[in-house]
Amino acid sequence: MVRGTNILMRAAGRRLYTTRPPSSSSSSVSLANLETRWTTMSPAERSAVTKHLEEIQMGDWKALSAEQKKATYFVAFGAHGARTPVTQEGHGLRVIAGVGLVLAVSSGLMYATRVGGAEHPHTMSEEWRQKTTEYLKSQNSNPITGISSEGYKGKGY
Repeated sequence: MVRGTNILMRAAGRRLYTTRPPSSSSSSVSLANLETRWTTMSPAERSAVTKHLEEIQMGDWKALSAEQKKATYFVAFGAHGARTPVTQEGHGLRVIAGVGLVLAVSSGLMYATRVGGAEHPHTMSEEWRQKTTEYLKSQNSNPITGISSEGYKGKGY
């Protein structure tokens, strides 16, 4: 009984995928150069093409022409809709040029700020550094490895 049911189910499954003749309305759909025409087609034309391709896929795939196979692949996996590439040709060069421009402008602003800025603070003078070093030695600051240690050969603070 189980074996007979399996055979009937397989036979019924085969009947679902038999070749159906395409309807007369979908035979007027042109698939030539679909990749180049897709962006200029109206949504109704795109829908008609998609429905036509669905109908012809119901039949034997070996009977499809190369043009029909290409159109089917493009509609299923082509670079349209959500799969449209985000970047266009030459985008990387524009990014590099933009980053270079931003770096040049920021470097120019930094240079202008440094040139037009005030003098160094008085705490950066050599005299101030010498007095700070003497003071730290008198306070025995960092006696193990620092300025107050024996044999210290650093430049001080």
